[in-house]
Amino acid sequence: MMEHPDESRIESRAQLAPEELAAGSDDPHRQAEIILEDSDARTEDPERTLHDSAQTPDRQDQLPEHEAHPAD
Repeated sequence: MMEHPDESRIESRAQLAPEELAAGSDDPHRQAEIILEDSDARTEDPERTLHDSAQTPDRQDQLPEHEAHPAD
């Protein structure tokens, strides 16, 4: 079971990057919590992340057929 990110990490991440400021955020604190929880989960279980990600190199078996073997 993952722990909730600590408050200092949340506060630090809640400081929006310029592109996030431009896009806007209704709740930067909650956005930071979600981002950090996702990041922590990926760090805690990198094999699951590798398996689950369609963007992972050499994972052609996870792509739809038209993406796995694009036309030349």
